Amino acid sequence: MDPYVGEIRVFAGNFAPVGWALCDGSLLNVSDNQILFAVLGTVYGGNGTTTFGLPDLRLKVPVGTGTISTAGGTGTYALASKGGAAQVALNSTTLPSHTHVFQAANIAATTGSPSNALLAKTNGNNSTLTPPYPDVTLYTTLPLPDGGTTTTNGALANGTCQPTGGSQPHDNLMPYISFNYIIAVNGIFPQPS
Repeated sequence: MDPYVGEIRVFAGNFAPVGWALCDGSLLNVSDNQILFAVLGTVYGGNGTTTFGLPDLRLKVPVGTGTISTAGGTGTYALASKGGAAQVALNSTTLPSHTHVFQAANIAATTGSPSNALLAKTNGNNSTLTPPYPDVTLYTTLPLPDGGTTTTNGALANGTCQPTGGSQPHDNLMPYISFNYIIAVNGIFPQPS
């Protein structure tokens, strides 16, 4: 069966068969391809007088036209619209909302990387916390002696929570295999329904 002029197919060869052209964005002469020009017009480029463009499907995935609801609103995909990116760089505005836990330990203040304890507000070396522990905010559950005192040995160890990462773009591609897309230059003229 003859194809419709303008029909696009996936082709495993490294050339376009007779009556077909690669979907590579090439400009064709209107005078040599009047039927295909009648189907495509200048949607994919060209000046419409002497030239018109073929769709460029190199390194692209075709998507059907229409409007879709997304988490960020609606997306409209008109004929010949383009979008997407092969690489994406994440930044603080595109990361999911999250928190980081800052922990301390019941060890000497000069010890690095404390964990599983509390940070306490102290007034200096060898300060004493007496229940009900005024001006202390707990961010984790920590058993403290009831009715007794807890003695701290001064300032906390040096250290800060710093941003990390290099903000370099990363590939954002699903597994793939490459083929050529071809478009029918000759065939049956598609009558609109």
